[in-house]
Amino acid sequence: MFFPSLTIARYTLLEALRSRLPWLFLLAACAAAGLAGFLQQLALTESGAVQAALLAATLRLAGVFLLATFIITSMAREAADRGLELLLALPMPRAAYLLGKLLGYGALAAVPAVLFGLLMALFAAPAQSALWALSLLGELWIVAAFSLLCAASLQHALPALAATGGFYVLARMLGSLQLLAHGPQAGDSWPQRATAGAIDVLALLLPRLDAFTRTEWLLYATGDWHALAGVATQTLIYVGLLASCALCDFYRRNI
Repeated sequence: MFFPSLTIARYTLLEALRSRLPWLFLLAACAAAGLAGFLQQLALTESGAVQAALLAATLRLAGVFLLATFIITSMAREAADRGLELLLALPMPRAAYLLGKLLGYGALAAVPAVLFGLLMALFAAPAQSALWALSLLGELWIVAAFSLLCAASLQHALPALAATGGFYVLARMLGSLQLLAHGPQAGDSWPQRATAGAIDVLALLLPRLDAFTRTEWLLYATGDWHALAGVATQTLIYVGLLASCALCDFYRRNI
């Protein structure tokens, strides 16, 4: 099963190269650097920190958006062209196909992580930029696994993109939502307690993406290997869970 998976991963990377996706990552890096440089001129104080913070946030969003869009549209196009049926007609298990796709997308996620990490090293300490880039890689792997699950289950690009966007925004905002729900201004009525309970349940189910690629690592050098170990643990758990869900749904479908 492993060798067919490697072949599928290789052709997934070739498809990304032919789609000019690495050039899009490079173009996004140049555009983000230009935008951050322009906004730096508008800042009255701490212009260097403002530039680094804006650049880090823009690069992270660009990486997530481009990678998720490529995965979902690629899977949707393959299903529409009947390429999926052709591949599954070959003597290999369905798990090999899904594992190959996941390996290819995981390798592809390393491109923006390395590129954006090198760019951030021009604006922050190199060690902190390396931690930030490794954390970004973990974040992109989780997004890639969720995009693969949505593309394989929903089979249409628009609902899969909407689901992936909703998942990412919610996972990013969970920490802030919990602070608001349990803060001193939250109140004690039953609707407010029910809302706080629902947010706590979501926090147990979703990854804490607000702990990934933190901008303060770059600004104040607060990142360390302990924080990165927490990021790596979450990445392993959620990539494994999402891949298992995608595999169960893939075997359940009648293709």
